Amino acid sequence: MDDFRNNLRDWFVNAVRAFAPEISDDLLSNIVVERPKQAAHGDYACNAAMVLARALKKNPRELARQIQNMLPPCDVVMCTEIAGAGFLNVFLTAAARGAVVANVLRDGEHFGRAKKSNGIRVIVEFVSANPTGPLHVGHGRQAALGDAIANLLVAQGFDVTREFYYNDAGQQIHNLAISVQARARALLGLVVDFPENGYHGEYIHEIAQNYLDARGDADDLEAIRVFAIAALRKEQDADLQAFGVHFDHYYLESSLYTDGRVAKTVDALIASGKTYEQDGALWLRATEYGDDKDRVMRKADGDYTYFVPDVAYHVTKWERGFVRAINVQGSDHHGTVARVRAGLQALVMGIPQSYPEYVLHKMVTVMRGHDEVKISKRAGSYVTMRDLIDEVGCDAVRFFLSMRKADSEFVFDIDLARSQAEENPVYYVQYAHARVMSVLRQANTTREVIVAGLAQADLTLLTRPHEEALLRRLADFPYEMRNAAKELAPHQITTYLRDLAGDFHGYYTAERFLVDDSALRCARLCLVAAVGQTLRNALAVLGITAPEKM
Repeated sequence: MDDFRNNLRDWFVNAVRAFAPEISDDLLSNIVVERPKQAAHGDYACNAAMVLARALKKNPRELARQIQNMLPPCDVVMCTEIAGAGFLNVFLTAAARGAVVANVLRDGEHFGRAKKSNGIRVIVEFVSANPTGPLHVGHGRQAALGDAIANLLVAQGFDVTREFYYNDAGQQIHNLAISVQARARALLGLVVDFPENGYHGEYIHEIAQNYLDARGDADDLEAIRVFAIAALRKEQDADLQAFGVHFDHYYLESSLYTDGRVAKTVDALIASGKTYEQDGALWLRATEYGDDKDRVMRKADGDYTYFVPDVAYHVTKWERGFVRAINVQGSDHHGTVARVRAGLQALVMGIPQSYPEYVLHKMVTVMRGHDEVKISKRAGSYVTMRDLIDEVGCDAVRFFLSMRKADSEFVFDIDLARSQAEENPVYYVQYAHARVMSVLRQANTTREVIVAGLAQADLTLLTRPHEEALLRRLADFPYEMRNAAKELAPHQITTYLRDLAGDFHGYYTAERFLVDDSALRCARLCLVAAVGQTLRNALAVLGITAPEKM
């Protein structure tokens, strides 16, 4: 079923080739088969006549008639009609429409997924928070988006590795260490000046106290640094675990220096002839690769600028065999995109110009009532990811943080996320699944029993408007999964879920399932079970549970 649209498209393309073999493949590639906006216009519509009219110097409707006459018989197509400016609308047979139910139930949790692996290795890097404080809501959005993107790619047959890059080196880590040291000294009764650029919040006090309880020396800055990083890494890991997010690998920024990778990368860039010295600094000729200006790599004081280890890090991704690298980061990283890509291109290693790919998300505004929530007691200056999880639950946080396009502004409404009302999208979707399970319990049956009896089910009986709408929606799921993976856009799955839930709630209200007609009862229970399976599959992509009761 997941190739159904492609098969229909090939049906039209072959008809065109039969009478116009001179048409180029480039032009034919613009032919698409899509759902009409109105169900009355058929199950699918093809734009072939509009695409080819100019090249063949024909009126689109006339050309549509010619294409229609060349279409060979197809056992899944009842008829075709010409509509509007020249669309070719396709009406499927009742058997073809109902076949999706059997496909869903037979494929089970694999429905919507690629049938086999494509062998392409992809690394998805997300969250990658500095270990300088608790994870904030922006990290939560990264976690929700990154995990869902990884799930989508896995579902399409990619070999995916999830990686967390720990920025455990640099000025921010130094600021963390001296902040904890100052707090530790204050706890010992010493008079201290707190660092101007230091970190605040209850968590700094906790780390300092725990360090002293471990009999730490308040004068040993390196020991404090190591202790603080370990403490915050442990807390961040616990938060991610509570969010249901796991990583396959953790990569330490500090290792790029200790392993000599940063120095090696700089030497390679110098050897490539893409650097120059000016004002005591080493510069990269980044403008040769699309950046708006050349970039300093090594400052006059000998320190590297922050994008240099980023380049070295992405070299490791390429060398580890990841032909695609996807970074989910905040929009404040926009300036690094051109710099990192320029550095990789200047190394002349055969790395694609689009490597790595970026999904940049905007930050989240948290609202309670009519007021913006800006701080938490623990973090001191921002809302933490754990704050949201504790307030509304993991499922709601994941759904809400995934349901808008990454580069759009988003307001997280705590009151809405906690509500048990139709306006709450995650409640609305999960309630649809709970209703499915309620129907199966009332029928004293299960998905397994229904699958066992599929051969006897007459799915052509599913002809009511709500049933036809659900059949269309189910058939679209594999396409929606493919497109969301292609676009790296989990919000498309949240939209699909809301639409599917809406279709089912309408069906639940309009029709009876446990009717006296045994054949119709069987067909409707098959459809209900297929809806439940598809809801579970889509929710699983987002890392969200599918409750059986609510």
